[in-house]
Amino acid sequence: MLPALPDDLAPFLSQVAAVADLCLKPWRHAAVIAADPFSPDSGDLILLLEARDQQGCRHPDCDLELEVFRSGSSVHLMVSRCNDAAAPVLWQGGHPLWMAADSGQRCERPDWGVPLEALARRLRALITDG
Repeated sequence: MLPALPDDLAPFLSQVAAVADLCLKPWRHAAVIAADPFSPDSGDLILLLEARDQQGCRHPDCDLELEVFRSGSSVHLMVSRCNDAAAPVLWQGGHPLWMAADSGQRCERPDWGVPLEALARRLRALITDG
């Protein structure tokens, strides 16, 4: 299981959105729970990071899925593009690792990957230090 999550996740979700806004400019983000972190079967927290432009118009093509889970005593994150099933997936533990979505095999960081790595590092620090 993840570290104990508060009953009111609103402040945590606001922090996640603020980190996404910082790392993924010029987009603005909302962090929305995509899977119930309190269900007995869940050891994961799955969030949807919804992207909007500066005028507030939604851009679902820029949405991200963020999965936070424990492996042993460490917290790990998986970041994927919601609307591109073929896009590489970022796994962030102690270091970033990019994987091909279709095979799970290690691959090179995509051109658009640097901001996602910054996002994953900051979010992991927020969760483990939080």
